[in-house]
Amino acid sequence: MSARLARRDHRAAWLFLIPIIVVMLVVALWPLARTFFFAFTDAYLDNPSAYSMIGLDNFIEVIQDRGWWVAVKNTLVFTVISVAIETVLGIAIALLVNEAIPGRGLARAAILVPWAIPVVVSTKIWEWMLNDQFGVINKLLIELGFIDHGIAWTANSSLIMGAVIFVDVWMTTPFMVLLILAGLQLISPEIFEAAEVDGIPAWKRFWSITLPMLRPAIGVAVLFRVLDALRMFDLAYVMAASNENVMTVSIYARDRLISFQELGVGSAASTWVFLLVALVAIIIIGVLRLDRAAGH
Repeated sequence: MSARLARRDHRAAWLFLIPIIVVMLVVALWPLARTFFFAFTDAYLDNPSAYSMIGLDNFIEVIQDRGWWVAVKNTLVFTVISVAIETVLGIAIALLVNEAIPGRGLARAAILVPWAIPVVVSTKIWEWMLNDQFGVINKLLIELGFIDHGIAWTANSSLIMGAVIFVDVWMTTPFMVLLILAGLQLISPEIFEAAEVDGIPAWKRFWSITLPMLRPAIGVAVLFRVLDALRMFDLAYVMAASNENVMTVSIYARDRLISFQELGVGSAASTWVFLLVALVAIIIIGVLRLDRAAGH
């Protein structure tokens, strides 16, 4: 009887899974397969049906292009700096809102507002606020005496990357807070109470108890944010279009595909982006598994 029920549950599970699998094949695997295919052709976007197979030429052209390596450097700089800042801020804010302070519920709701606003809307708001002529940021800095004239934050080649990172930190730190706060609430309060009774200082409780127990949550949060940052397109493109100083690998692939109509080269660039993200994901997941094994 139990074996019959198990078989029935197995069939029911597959009945629920089949529609999801079909949808994934249509919306994910099929476009990905088409991208891989066109990466080996000399097709152009205006006439994708007229092509011939050229092997690895497109992949070689991409990695020999100076613009690609500039985009890779920008992407890595953006990813490392933004994720590092967001992780530190995420831990600090999560620890704060996890305490029994007045207005904690309101603070948690307010923290999520920047993350809930669409990226394009947030970017346009900050682009206006950072404007050198009528932006409120420059006006505030002038009134405080830090500067004597407006600064073109989004037009200055040495400042644009900092501006993009700043806006990204403002938008996505709430995501880090949300995941780290969830990890904090899984830790038993009795552990901290016992440590406090034993007279262990707050900084030592954080370093020896809180941080080690938060490592799985922090690891997952960093994994998601790193993969998202490596694929970043909308923020930099809306703020600076194809400015070389903030061009990411996704913007590079978009320009080759759309601006230059090079379906083959653009597909090869997109494939390189996919491989870069996959490689980083494998490395981070491997590190997390080693850390978990060492913890056990």
